[in-house]
Amino acid sequence: MSKNAIYSQLTSESGEKFSTKAADYAIKNLKVNYKKNALVKAKSYSNDQHMSKQGILDQLTSESGEKFTAEEAQYAVDNLKANYNKNALAKAKTYYNDQHMSKDSVKEQLTSDYGEKFTEEEAQYALNHLE
Repeated sequence: MSKNAIYSQLTSESGEKFSTKAADYAIKNLKVNYKKNALVKAKSYSNDQHMSKQGILDQLTSESGEKFTAEEAQYAVDNLKANYNKNALAKAKTYYNDQHMSKDSVKEQLTSDYGEKFTEEEAQYALNHLE
C-alpha cells in the first residue's frame, strides 16, 4: 500500500478508526519502501488485469485508487517488466470474444483515454493477433 492509502485506512470510519494522531505516529514509524510497494501493485495490475502502462500509472496515482506519489508510480512502471502487447491482446480477446465487439470497436476501446489507454502500436499488435 501507499503511505496515503495506509493513512486513509487507519483513520477511515469504514476502516480502522484510529485518531489522526495515532495514524501520524504509525506512518512516521513505518519502515516501508513505497517504490517497491508500487512496483508490486503494478505487477499485479499487469499480470492479473492486463492493464496498459498508462492505465497502471493512472491507477497507482489515483485518489480513488492506490494513492501512490507520481514519483513512486513512475518508478513502478519504469521498472515493471511487462509485455504490453500481450496485455493488449488479452484485453482485445475479452472484448472481441466475450463482448462480441467489432475489431474497430475493440481498437477504439484499447486506445481510448476513457478505455484501456494502450498505444496505437500495442492495439494494432492485438488486432493483428486476434482470433
